[in-house]
Amino acid sequence: MLKKLLKDTKGATAIEYALIAAAMGIALVTVMPVVESALTTQFSTLGSHIASGK
Repeated sequence: MLKKLLKDTKGATAIEYALIAAAMGIALVTVMPVVESALTTQFSTLGSHIASGK
C-alpha cells in the first residue's frame, strides 16, 4: 500500500500548476508599478502634445 501511495502522482500536477500561478502572481505584482509609471509618463506626454497642438 505504501509503494502504491508513493507512485501516485495525481496531486503533483495540481501542485505544479499552483506553483506556476504563484510565481506569475509574484512577477505581476513586482512589474506592475514599473509599467504603471511608464504608462502614466507616456499618457501625460501624449496629453500635453495634444493640448499644445504638436
